[in-house]
Parts: sequence; C-alpha cells; structure tokens
Amino acid sequence: MSGGEVAGILVAVFWAILVSFLALVLVRLAQTLKAATKLVADISEQAVPLLADASATVRSAHTQLARVDSIAADVQEVTANASALSSTVSSAFGGPLVKVAAFGYGVRRAMGRKAEPAPERSAFVGRTVDRTLPSARRGSRRARGKG
Repeated sequence: MSGGEVAGILVAVFWAILVSFLALVLVRLAQTLKAATKLVADISEQAVPLLADASATVRSAHTQLARVDSIAADVQEVTANASALSSTVSSAFGGPLVKVAAFGYGVRRAMGRKAEPAPERSAFVGRTVDRTLPSARRGSRRARGKG
C-alpha cells in the first residue's frame, strides 16, 4: 500500500464516522420534531375548547356589564329625583317647621317657669345669695370677688 492509499482509507473512515454522526443527529432531530408536533397538536386540541369557553365568558360578561350600566343609570336618576325632592321638602316645610318648633319650645319654657316656685333669696351685708345653687358654686362666686 502506498501512502496515497492509506490517506484515502483514513479519509474514507473519517467520512464514514462523520456521516454516521450526522445520521444519528438527524434521527434525534426527527424524533424531537415528531414529539414537538404531537405536543402542538395536543395543545391545539385543548386550546380550541378553552378559547370557545373564554369567548362565551366574555360575551356573558359584556351582557352583564350592559345590565349593570342600565342599573347604574337608573340609580343615578333616582338619586337626582331624591335630591330634588329633599330640597323641595326642605324649602317648603323647613322654615315653617323651625318656626313651629321654636314656638313650641318657647311655650314649654314659659309654662315651665310659671310652674316653678320662685327661688329663695337671702340678703347678707350687701349681697344676695341664691339658695338653689349648690354650695360649691356659691363658694366659687365669693372666691371670684363678684357680687
């Protein structure tokens, strides 16, 4: 064998190893692609019903929001009507009711004063002492120097 033949055999062996390695890589790549394809198919089978359910849920939520919007508009109208009614009642009856209440209070107070006996008063050297006051209060009047 000559040197060229040995070199040719080495190149052929190297080439065979390289082709075997590439074939192994391609087989593994084919298995990986097959598994990925199966995974995508499974996900698609599960995703389509989920998307349909999500779409139905969004439609239902939209319908409910439309109802809530209608209810909110009605509540706003009722609130405005109640506010107008409150201000009307306040302006129509507020002043006269306050006057009637004040008159009633004055009458009760006047009737109460007539029913009470007059407090006893005693005269001390230039002072008048109200005996209906508690003793502590009488003492505080003397302490302040008024009278």
